[in-house]
Amino acid sequence: MDISALELYLVTDRGLSCGRPLVEVVQEAVKGGVTMVQLREKEASSREFYELAVELKKLLLPWQIPLIINDRLDIALACDAEGLHIGQSDLPYPVARHLLGKNKIIGLSVENLRDVRQANDWEVDYIGISPVFGTSTKTDTAPPVGLEGVRRLTKESVHPAVGIGGINLSNARQLIEAGAKGVSVVSAIMSAPSPREAAEQIRNELRKARQ
Repeated sequence: MDISALELYLVTDRGLSCGRPLVEVVQEAVKGGVTMVQLREKEASSREFYELAVELKKLLLPWQIPLIINDRLDIALACDAEGLHIGQSDLPYPVARHLLGKNKIIGLSVENLRDVRQANDWEVDYIGISPVFGTSTKTDTAPPVGLEGVRRLTKESVHPAVGIGGINLSNARQLIEAGAKGVSVVSAIMSAPSPREAAEQIRNELRKARQ
């Protein structure tokens, strides 16, 4: 996997799109500089999830932007997505890798040093440190690790890391300075009046952190 794809990682949430079609929001965000997209659908039926995934893959293909499916290995396989993102309570990584194959991207959420050390034994493509800051987007998460936690976990990890949870224009740059290779953003782009402008602004901040 090209690590640069992790830089500005959009995680979708239709409930935060202010009534706009999901594909429309993602398209605008991609125009603004999003480098990877994770389709996360907790409420959709399998049929609806699959159809959305196929539509997003068609949209992202010309941009060569990877489509990652959250949790659902069956959907990832059915739409031939570029990868899968799993959490600590989802399908075990070794099983997911066996079924998905060597050439697909697999990301794993981590919340503490124990999770990171376990991930170090596996050939995951990236880890998602979650949550970095407090967020209302997901309510079933561990306490926020903060920037100090990001520093500690990225130093311990043999894999590139992205931070997720409460990340927006005001703090995205700090994640890169703390050792993350990218940021996962949800509401700061999904709910923005202009997803394109929001993505552009965050991407510019990330570039400043690398100068």
